[in-house]
Amino acid sequence: MTDGTDQAFEQLLENCADEPIQYPGAIQPHGVLMTLSEPGFEVRQVSRNVGALLGLEAAQVLGKTLTAVIGQRVAKAVRQAVEAGTLDELTPIPMKVHGTEFEGFLHRHQGLLILEMEVRPRSVGDQQAHLSRLLQRLQAAKSLDELYEASVREIQRMTGYDRVLIYRFEEQGHGQVMAEASSPGMELFKGLFFPASDIPPQARQLYQSNWLRIIPNAAYQPVPLVPTLRPDTQTPLDLSFATLRSVSPIHCQYMQNMGVLSSMSISLLKGGKLWGLISCGHRQPLHVPSEMRSACKTIGQVLSLQISALESLQLAAQREEKLQTLHQLGEAMAANAGSVFDGLAENAQVLMDLVGAGGVAIIDGTQLRTAGVCPSAQQVRDLHQWITAQARPVFASHALSSIYPQAGDFCALASGVLAFTLPKPIDNGVLWFRPEVKETINWSGDPSKPLQLEPSENGLRLRPRTSFEIWKVEMEGISRPWGHGDQFAANDLRRSALEFDLARQVLKEQAAVRARDELVAVVSHDLRNPMTVISMLCGMLQKSFSSDGPNASRRITSAISTMQQATSRMNVLLDDLLDTSRIEAGRYTIAPQPLDVSHIFEEAYTLLAPLALNKSVELSFHAEPGLVIHADPERLFQVLSNLIGNAIKFTPAEGRVGVVAMSDGEQIVFSVRDTGKGIPAEQLPHVFDRYWTAREGNPSGTGLGLYISQGIIQAHGGVMQAASEPGQGSEFRFTLPKPGV
Repeated sequence: MTDGTDQAFEQLLENCADEPIQYPGAIQPHGVLMTLSEPGFEVRQVSRNVGALLGLEAAQVLGKTLTAVIGQRVAKAVRQAVEAGTLDELTPIPMKVHGTEFEGFLHRHQGLLILEMEVRPRSVGDQQAHLSRLLQRLQAAKSLDELYEASVREIQRMTGYDRVLIYRFEEQGHGQVMAEASSPGMELFKGLFFPASDIPPQARQLYQSNWLRIIPNAAYQPVPLVPTLRPDTQTPLDLSFATLRSVSPIHCQYMQNMGVLSSMSISLLKGGKLWGLISCGHRQPLHVPSEMRSACKTIGQVLSLQISALESLQLAAQREEKLQTLHQLGEAMAANAGSVFDGLAENAQVLMDLVGAGGVAIIDGTQLRTAGVCPSAQQVRDLHQWITAQARPVFASHALSSIYPQAGDFCALASGVLAFTLPKPIDNGVLWFRPEVKETINWSGDPSKPLQLEPSENGLRLRPRTSFEIWKVEMEGISRPWGHGDQFAANDLRRSALEFDLARQVLKEQAAVRARDELVAVVSHDLRNPMTVISMLCGMLQKSFSSDGPNASRRITSAISTMQQATSRMNVLLDDLLDTSRIEAGRYTIAPQPLDVSHIFEEAYTLLAPLALNKSVELSFHAEPGLVIHADPERLFQVLSNLIGNAIKFTPAEGRVGVVAMSDGEQIVFSVRDTGKGIPAEQLPHVFDRYWTAREGNPSGTGLGLYISQGIIQAHGGVMQAASEPGQGSEFRFTLPKPGV
């Protein structure tokens, strides 16, 4: 075709996909359809064949009551069905009008009551016996293939159709015939693929909404509705749920091209979505009675459930067969002293067998190890960078070049890739490769141009395929797809690798903490002895020079005093470092015992009152009478000394520092409040951080006192908090549980 014809073809194909098949404006001729108002049951629209089937022309019916059209007895049965709420399209109302037996079907849609009177076909056989046998066969099936085969054979036997197919939709939209039961002389379609355009989206939506669709004679002449539009809305009547709905003329021609004149489709649903169809076809016109259709609807529902159940079992089996290999790889990762990737690299063949790959690449930082058939090292690294950018824990594609064009350079080696990465700061991951498979798919027709053009009175129009010859389509750049079991295995292996990797990191961090603690302990021990010696010698020198009286050198005595102060500060720093190490390691221990708070306060006053007096700061203590706590006396005194000492240090002369202890419910609250300049709001959240030395006038502090104090209180099961308002002072509060609580 020329470019212009190609464009016309594409436009017509798009129009076909957009065909409003739910608004045909006509019905099939094997019945009469009318719309009724409620509650008067007056006829608003009717099919033009009402004269041939009911003996009244459309003009005589419109605006009349249903009773006037079909008689009082039959109309009463319709009204009773409406009042009973049993509007089921496959629960017919027996009718006899104008000498013809009908089956009446009712449904409501878009505010209208729609009545279909279908000419009753001749009943065939015992449907209940057929249905019972078929359901037993379906329940006994042990595999999907067995289920498909039993279904098509029994449905053909029950319905009498020349051909019964089970047709499954694939992810890409096209479908495949999974099973077939056909009469001799019928063209066979089992295993063939049908293009997605054979069943356009709006048709699939109707299949999803309706369990059944029947066409007794594809060579019929559509019967138009009178009037064409709904009188109340002046819009086409939506016949989505009408059994008599006229179908697309393209579909009718399609059926005849396939050698059938009548058909019935039974929808198969999975998870509320259209999974596939049971498609029945007959070379001659065939009108299946309603009881048969009701049985087929039940079959469709049961088969849908069975397919879902067996597919779930199939997926579980795919997972089960991977578990032993996953366990073997897990042991390899755990046993290797290096990284998890070292353990996998040592078992590369097992790793490839896990997912049926032809090659595997393992990336761990700058190290790249490959096995089997793989692209070049640079191609692997470039691909890995691209996959990492996709931000998926597990990535899978069996048509890599379609989404990563660079893969066209190595599609023979790796048209498919399955990969995972771990959340680590270095490049890492496992990439499995599958080579290109020149996969030949048997298409029933050309998937790219499923319809043809033919001349008509109005120019070109679409004509359904007249040839169903097998087309051989080579799929370039396609590998064997990664199945559910493969992707499950990749996800599970990634989970195991992540767990082992995190465990290694934790062990390394624990070892580092232990090494640090041991180093701090050794340094503390090794430094404390010389510090003690230096302090003693400084004392002896100080005493010796003091005996010289006025002749002693002031510079020497000052230097000795400075050395004593530095030695004392270094001892405090060593104690703080040991405490900090224990707190961070979660090994800070206390030795609690019953303590009288008033006695603790007396000791604190004795020690700290001189410091307060030296700065002219008023220091007061108040404890609730008889207050007893359960605490480590040395550690609690350390906390109080730190808090009160800081309060005195940062409170100006003539200021006040108050210490209070009171009972509050199930806990005892200690408070140290001062009238100093306070702590800036931006610094307050950080006062318990390690090495916090932001307070002005504290250049000599280690910055660990509050951090250690908080750790001591937490070890007692309490909480420490700070509050401050610049210019108004600060308050540090901590709680301790009451004894026995």
